[in-house]
Amino acid sequence: MVTWFAGKQEQNGRHRLSGSALFGQLSDRDLRIVDGFIHYRQFLAGEVIFDAGEEGQALYVIVHGKVAICLPGQHESPLAALQDNDFFGELGLLDDWPRSAQARAAAPCELAVLFRGDFERLMASHGRIASQIALQLARHLGRRLRQMLQQAESP
Repeated sequence: MVTWFAGKQEQNGRHRLSGSALFGQLSDRDLRIVDGFIHYRQFLAGEVIFDAGEEGQALYVIVHGKVAICLPGQHESPLAALQDNDFFGELGLLDDWPRSAQARAAAPCELAVLFRGDFERLMASHGRIASQIALQLARHLGRRLRQMLQQAESP
């Protein structure tokens, strides 16, 4: 069942971002608050979302579709294949370093985009919600670091 709330699509009574590990611990009320800081973008298959070398300014959550993370000039062999509810570009919320890879729509997709400035405004106005998101980001980055260290130790 699909319903509409405040202009944003919800499925089965849950907000469409609730399936993402980044936002899954938030209540429906909290998700509606976060939604006020989110920008939704649609991309066609093959369209570049961001390029390596660009300044990171946002985090992206895949509402539906597929995204490939690739090194420059190597979009035939992606580093990662992402799908619904996955998120990427998270370092764009934390610093202004250039992107290390390209993100490209592997299929038509809709992305929820949280820009750094909007995240900072969320922190200022709804600190509890922003801290829950930041904690999930920290956990995600910690898991990724542990995985990289395990791969480096493997022969």
